[in-house]
Amino acid sequence: MFRFLFIFIFYFTYLISLGQEKRTISGYITHGETGEKLFGAAVFDTVSKLGVTTNDYGFFSLTIPKETALLRVGFYGLRTRYFSVDIETNQLNVQLFKIQELSEVTISADGINRQIDNTNTGTVEIQLDKLDKLPLILGEKDVMRMIQLLPGVKSGGEASSGLYVRGGGPDQNLILLDGVPVYNASHLFGFFSIFNSDAISNVSLIKGGFPARYGGRVSSVLDMRMKEGNLKKYSVEGSLGLISSRLMVEGPIKKDKTSFMISGRRTYLDALVKPFIRNNPSQGGYFFHDFNTKIQHKINDKHHLYFSGYFGVDKAQINNNQEAYYDDAGNRFKNDNEFKLNWGNTIGAVRWNYKISPKLFVNTTGTFSNYKFFIGREATQDKTNAFGDVSKSIYTNGFSSGILDWSIKSDFTFIPNPSHSIKFGFVETYHTFTPGVSTTSITDSTTNFNVQAGSRKQFSHELGVYIEDDFKVGKNLKVNAGYRHSFFVIGNKVYHNPEPRVNANLRLGEKSSLKAGISRTAQYLHLLSNIGIGLPADLWVPATKEVEPVVAYQGSLGIYHELTKTISVSVEGYYKEMSNLIQYKDGADFSVDNGTNWEETITTGNGTAYGWELLVEKKKGNFSGWVGYTMSWSIRQFDELNNGEPFFHRYDRRHDLSIALSYDITEKWDIGLIFVYGTGNAVTVGSQGYGASNYFGQSFWGTDLINYASLNGYRMPAYHRLDLGANRKKEKKMGLSTLSLSIYNVYNRNNPFYIYKGVNKSNNPALIGVGLFPIIPSISWNFKFDFEKMKEIKLNSIKE
Repeated sequence: MFRFLFIFIFYFTYLISLGQEKRTISGYITHGETGEKLFGAAVFDTVSKLGVTTNDYGFFSLTIPKETALLRVGFYGLRTRYFSVDIETNQLNVQLFKIQELSEVTISADGINRQIDNTNTGTVEIQLDKLDKLPLILGEKDVMRMIQLLPGVKSGGEASSGLYVRGGGPDQNLILLDGVPVYNASHLFGFFSIFNSDAISNVSLIKGGFPARYGGRVSSVLDMRMKEGNLKKYSVEGSLGLISSRLMVEGPIKKDKTSFMISGRRTYLDALVKPFIRNNPSQGGYFFHDFNTKIQHKINDKHHLYFSGYFGVDKAQINNNQEAYYDDAGNRFKNDNEFKLNWGNTIGAVRWNYKISPKLFVNTTGTFSNYKFFIGREATQDKTNAFGDVSKSIYTNGFSSGILDWSIKSDFTFIPNPSHSIKFGFVETYHTFTPGVSTTSITDSTTNFNVQAGSRKQFSHELGVYIEDDFKVGKNLKVNAGYRHSFFVIGNKVYHNPEPRVNANLRLGEKSSLKAGISRTAQYLHLLSNIGIGLPADLWVPATKEVEPVVAYQGSLGIYHELTKTISVSVEGYYKEMSNLIQYKDGADFSVDNGTNWEETITTGNGTAYGWELLVEKKKGNFSGWVGYTMSWSIRQFDELNNGEPFFHRYDRRHDLSIALSYDITEKWDIGLIFVYGTGNAVTVGSQGYGASNYFGQSFWGTDLINYASLNGYRMPAYHRLDLGANRKKEKKMGLSTLSLSIYNVYNRNNPFYIYKGVNKSNNPALIGVGLFPIIPSISWNFKFDFEKMKEIKLNSIKE
């Protein structure tokens, strides 16, 4: 089937390209100040009225009649440029520069119309410049927090950077950093994400039927690209905040040829807390740090090499050093306990871009991804007898899990003419799963005992081949039709799944379009989540003989309209069916060990999700931002849970409203606002006889519960919160300095993070809600230094 589809599309595009003598102009579009490749830049021939956009790596290929062309090249926020290209020219590399005056405008194809033109449903391209103007949380700007404000995307809770997209779980999102899958995206127990916004250049979220080149997940794709490094000049930017600081340095190793980018971030919570616990017998601390790096090298116009990497870790530790004591025999004992909790990611990628011909481009990438989690305890006892002899006993136990990937993939782009953009390729991944291993050891003068229990390591291969074509049918209809076939091999079990996808865009005029999409997707990885313990002890496990892969069908339909030149509105509905979902059986969790395999602790079921989303967005001007609203349902059904009856997913949220706005008061001052409202999560509580109270013992509604014994049969109170922020910018000789002031949870709303059974002020049984974050003010200083300006200042001072 794949071979037939491949031959058919190439033969079809060959036929339609015949009939007129043509030529192909190709090249790269880059940012003039940094040399960064521009994804989605528009190249339009005003003579033939044909145009294309650049691919993920800034490459374009435009086939036009063999005559002189007048090309218009533009990108959002950069100055549009025009080029007269004679018939002998077939190579054009363009640099675009920032707009210097307000009278200059950018072309509409890269502004509001781009969402109307593209074929993919549920696709959002994040404007990272807007992130700087929104209120910060403890001085940290976080792209994942920004994504959670979009319709159709939910967070797992106030202290969660996880994404729940259109009724799916966090494991159903393909999160890519420079093409490498990231398996845990959280710092500080989920309050921050691992993505340092200073190191990120492009972010795209696809919630609907994503193109065939993406696979392995069934809910969404979050594609992030790191900055490539400035090829023109050196620069430094960073921030000093209340609990963390970050620094990013970039510049040329060889100008216009080789560049680097290095970015680091660390929290100093451990240092801030240390003075307050110096005299406490229980000492401890927590910190996280991460490190991004990237190197690009231009061999020539046809070959480019890239090396990128990320390393991040969270470490929490508590040391409980007890005072020495004596027994009746005069022996002295000293006990020390140390508790550890660590988790982190290490990823790496090597990428080679090769322009095979003006119409054919290939990107080949080798990747590495390693996620580890560990929680454990070490107890040490020193014994000194009456004669002064010393002996030591050490007891340790711990739990570890993780997933390790090695992968190779090649992605080809073939553009026979402006009406067709064909992508095809393959990816092969070797997975090593460590679903959960418990270790215990006892060591003293007479004993050396070690035991390991839990699930064994599992190894698998995942392979995908795909082809897709983004093509035009007449003037008003664009279609992205693709087919992916995936394979999964574990032991002697082989799964394979056909995964067709079709998205279509019907233009209803210059300002409106109607989009529809349908897809079948498969996922061979599962995530076992321990919701109750509040730690990132999630276990990645594979499909096996006993546990089948997740299969999802999704359909979506939406309308997109340009209200004005700066304001757009979109309404999109979706329906999704999922099978072979997994969940722990009643009473089971990750701590079940002693030889018990994880497959014995889970049950399988199905899921249904549906709803509609509204997004009103203003991208340009002094006043900008968006309003998003989602009305949705997410339902699960497991034969072994809830007596086989359907129940709401924990993150089913009927109403979800988010408002994110910013206003430039002057050139120096801007303000930002975030307001969120959401129906409370569905949770499971005991049966009748309990009133609902917050942690002050005050009733939420003043009524008692009446038998909420069903799974997720009780709703927590609605969540809502207002954040405000202000930035003061100051242009200095050496660069830009910005002071950011923010207030999180302005009106101090007590949003319960979890509830438990207790008693209220009247000593009656009640559900007690525990909130995590009250009103939190914060301040941070952001800076960006330009070394060229600094060098110029130094030279001028020497001359003087």
